[in-house]
Order: sequence, then structure tokens, then C-alpha cells
Amino acid sequence: MHDTLFLLPPGFLDNNRREYCPECAEVWGLLSYFPAIKESLSIDYQPIEKPRADLVALLGDKNQNCPTLVLHEDSPSFDNCGIMHKSGQRFINNARDIGKYYAARFGTPYPRG
Repeated sequence: MHDTLFLLPPGFLDNNRREYCPECAEVWGLLSYFPAIKESLSIDYQPIEKPRADLVALLGDKNQNCPTLVLHEDSPSFDNCGIMHKSGQRFINNARDIGKYYAARFGTPYPRG
């Protein structure tokens, strides 16, 4: 039973230069602070280019943001964590709400702000 975390890779080519995604880096920072959370995940890197086939297959073409955490069917739900529903899936599509979810689920500190 693993949730799936969709991230952009730590470096990719876009805008004629190497870039990284600040929100994905924020989630990686959270995982480095609390490495036990990483054990509960499958991590799936997506390309910068759209469509992002793995996300489209699960959530449709309007939900291709990274980071996105797709919750396993047996994973708990919590209020005020930005959980969304689409195509029978529950997911969270931004770094701060993923942080709130982990705080509620694993007892980590809440993100500031």
C-alpha cells in the first residue's frame, strides 16, 4: 500500500537552460527532514513536457501538476489538506497541502504560512 508522489526531476531543460521545480524541491526537503515518510511512497518522475502520461492516465489532462500526491485507496483522509477527487482517485496537487497531509498523517510539523 503506497501512495504515489509525482515529481519533476531535480534538473531538466526548459526555457533554454537547466531548471528545477521549487515546489518539488520543497517536497524533497520535507522527505529529507523526515525520511520515514519516503518509505510509504512510490516516487514517479514526470517530464517537464505535457502531456504527462502517467498523471493523465490517473487524473485526466487537467491535473498534470507536479508535485502531486495520489493517495492509495487505503490511505487515510484528513480535513484541511487540500485533498481533491477525480476519476475515483484522491490526490493533493501542491507542496504546502502535501506538507499538511504529512503533518496530519505522520505527526510531522505543519508548514509555516
